[in-house]
Amino acid sequence: MEEASTVRERTQEIERATLAPWAMLSQNSAGRDVPEPECPIRTLYQRDRDRIIHCNAYRRLMHKTQVFLFPQGDHYRTRLTHTLEVSQIARTIARGLRLNEDLTEAIAMGHDLGHTPFGHAGEYALREVSPIYFQHSEQSVRVVEKLEKDGRGLNLTKEVRDGILRHSDNLPWAQTLEGRVVRYADKIAYINHDIEDAIRGGILTEEDLPWDIKVNLGATKSLRISRLVGSLIQNSGGDGIRMDAETEGYYKALKTFLFDTVYTDPVAKGEEGKARDIVKKLYEYYVAHPQKLPEDYAVIREEEGVERAAVDYIAGMSDRFCVGAYEALFIPQPWAR
Repeated sequence: MEEASTVRERTQEIERATLAPWAMLSQNSAGRDVPEPECPIRTLYQRDRDRIIHCNAYRRLMHKTQVFLFPQGDHYRTRLTHTLEVSQIARTIARGLRLNEDLTEAIAMGHDLGHTPFGHAGEYALREVSPIYFQHSEQSVRVVEKLEKDGRGLNLTKEVRDGILRHSDNLPWAQTLEGRVVRYADKIAYINHDIEDAIRGGILTEEDLPWDIKVNLGATKSLRISRLVGSLIQNSGGDGIRMDAETEGYYKALKTFLFDTVYTDPVAKGEEGKARDIVKKLYEYYVAHPQKLPEDYAVIREEEGVERAAVDYIAGMSDRFCVGAYEALFIPQPWAR
């Protein structure tokens, strides 16, 4: 075989030699909307991952709520730490199935870029107040296609954007198996780390977990993740990503338990009403005073309407920036000469 002339070409040789027949090879990508010269070092999917990690929306995830609003402690998850855990789990599954880890990682890193401040509370608030049906997975795609880099977007590959969009359960499965892996990894991550955070916050105890789930999936986060990941690796292939029926049943039961307890707990969710009110009030203000939107959103306001511009601006806020914007507009400020 003739020696490849670049690092990227050698990486693509390794992909062809080692990945499963149904893995998405970087050389077979449908490409970018705007063609670009190839990088001599990185494949398309490696470049996509790097672009996501270096973008503004990714950095803001460190100050966005995962589940608990303004928790008192350093060890609760944020939207950023959730993203990192999803990436780790997804890469483990992808490696076990000999899928493309770089594509998997890029999708995982970008899947929550469009999440609102205050977690799903902010998402639901925008749905209630805006004529635009807000869904964070769609907003994540909008971030990478339009909002980043002063409206130019990141120009990611079609496979990465498809995986980001379709990580939500209410949408069809991703076109690539790598995208389908991320959809499972997202749920495996948040189910288990939200339980851990709920126990840390005194909302749950280990004894509260259903005994049949502890017996069959494991009594610890590590054991449960290992069982779920192992089932996916053992039962997936070129025709799809799946668990065995028994494990899938306990996985769904654990999700149901979490939604019935943690996600509706009055202590954990006691401040969400205030958070929703903040988001709604800001939206109404910016729609009524479009000139108060930052200049960065002027083109969106003119081309797509003030509602779209207001949604994009608020969705991009971190929790603390959102509170600060609300205080500046609606809370009297100390007077000083």
